[in-house]
Amino acid sequence: MNSRLQGTGTSIFAEMSALAAATGAINLGQGFPDTDGPDSIAEAAVRAIRDGRGNQYPPGRGVPELRLAVSDHQKRFYGLSCDPDTEVLITAGATEAIAATTLALLEPGDEVITFEPFYDSYAACIAMAGAVRVPLMLRAPAFRPDLTALRAAITPRTRLLLLNSPHNPTGMVLNREELAAIAELAVERDLLVVTDEVYEHLALDAEHLPLASFPGMRERTVSISSAGKTFSFTGWKIGWVTAPPEHVTAVLTAKQYLTFAGGGPFQFAVAEALALPDDYYTTLQDDHRRRRDLLCDGLSATGFDVFRPEGTYFVTTDVARLGVVDGMAFCRELAQRRGVVGIPNQAFYDDPDTGRTQVRFAFCKQASVLEEAVARLRA
Repeated sequence: MNSRLQGTGTSIFAEMSALAAATGAINLGQGFPDTDGPDSIAEAAVRAIRDGRGNQYPPGRGVPELRLAVSDHQKRFYGLSCDPDTEVLITAGATEAIAATTLALLEPGDEVITFEPFYDSYAACIAMAGAVRVPLMLRAPAFRPDLTALRAAITPRTRLLLLNSPHNPTGMVLNREELAAIAELAVERDLLVVTDEVYEHLALDAEHLPLASFPGMRERTVSISSAGKTFSFTGWKIGWVTAPPEHVTAVLTAKQYLTFAGGGPFQFAVAEALALPDDYYTTLQDDHRRRRDLLCDGLSATGFDVFRPEGTYFVTTDVARLGVVDGMAFCRELAQRRGVVGIPNQAFYDDPDTGRTQVRFAFCKQASVLEEAVARLRA
């Protein structure tokens, strides 16, 4: 293995999901729903397959119907105008979008500022690009960014900010004042910004505001999102990039040598999904808000310190109060002892000691499953 990937190892999500499968434990680790999305959207994919749409290679930029649907979505929810032909790119999920974007926009030695704790693929993608990741720590209990520390972290080698809001794993949602300050700083220091917004429709106690909508940011922001979290079809791996034409072209140049294209029939189905009425999106939020509260209340009553999230479908807890000193060992033992799997947050930190007693649980599950998980933990 090349030196850039040394130490990366197997994803913590793969390890914990394999543990859940081996033990029959309730998997509250990896973030995927335990029910499929709308029947009408599943039928749209079946219809596309039967009609021969997308069964062969789709266009590298994505099928026109989905690119138009993404453009319409950005206008409908955020008032952002995107040319579907030059400013939208369809990818194999948000993970490929992040990989292609970092490979396309970074030179070896460039510095990239990211929040810490961080989604593990960020570290791998930045490493593969030969760049240097610079962490900006989000500290419990609020996990809000220190904007003074952000300014101090910028050096002449800083090329890009990679931001995630709503934030995985903490559930923090950047507010208007924080986004305005970040935008002002990016303009002042002439930085590119990549925003991972896959949980955009799962902002539960706060409004999701795209950074691209702030003054001076439209021309320097690459916005990334996907269908998996919003429509509960994570296996389809349909994501997208919206950005100025020159940035989309750069990302496409890298993307064409990763997958070229994928998910043809699913692209047509996601185009229909993005046009679902407003009540679909409000119901999605209401359902996840109830599930969040069910799990958070249950964990709190069981003795966990719970950091109730503003968004995503994850809750971060601290298990030190339970006498635990190592969240990794705790998660591995929990599957065997109580039949529940979580994710140790130390996998999301450069220094594992920083998050050693933090554990993340997913609440994108049926209420009955969450209730059973809580009952097992209480026992």
